[in-house]
Amino acid sequence: MSTEFRPTAPGSPATGSPATGPRVPGPRPPGPAADASAAGPPAVVRTAWALWLTAVGAGVFETVLMVGRSPDDAGAGLLFRFAVFTVAVLVAFRMRSGARWARIALAVGLGVLGTASLVVQPIGYLLDGGGLGDALGRADSLDLVFGASRILHLTAVLTALLLMFRPAANAYFRARR
Repeated sequence: MSTEFRPTAPGSPATGSPATGPRVPGPRPPGPAADASAAGPPAVVRTAWALWLTAVGAGVFETVLMVGRSPDDAGAGLLFRFAVFTVAVLVAFRMRSGARWARIALAVGLGVLGTASLVVQPIGYLLDGGGLGDALGRADSLDLVFGASRILHLTAVLTALLLMFRPAANAYFRARR
């Protein structure tokens, strides 16, 4: 008996075994859309997810700074913020797993409404005649740290929003039907 491996042609019986008839091909290999969903989220979706978590982290940090500056103003606003942060994290995880509704919820809820809430006060200040130089001249170190966090926060939100709708992300969410 030989232990040497001899490949066989498709449809022929295996070498050294009784004839079993022609081989039946297995299931067809999945196409690119199935490969995208089976392999997990593409880099743009994973990066968008990380940026949503960064934005939430910046929001929590900003909240801590605001409470530290005026603890008497915390109250119900603090509970609302932490509810939004919790929901945002949960929805971001669902987005990463391919839930199309979560991508839309993040885009509308945080991308549009959340961004508006972040910029309405600075825009109002500028519309009332305030200037960037004046604001920086009056800023203390806490204001500067808050401003840096807000810039990081906005950058994370806007970048995550753009990444969620890149072609690779679109293909991933389409494949998750």
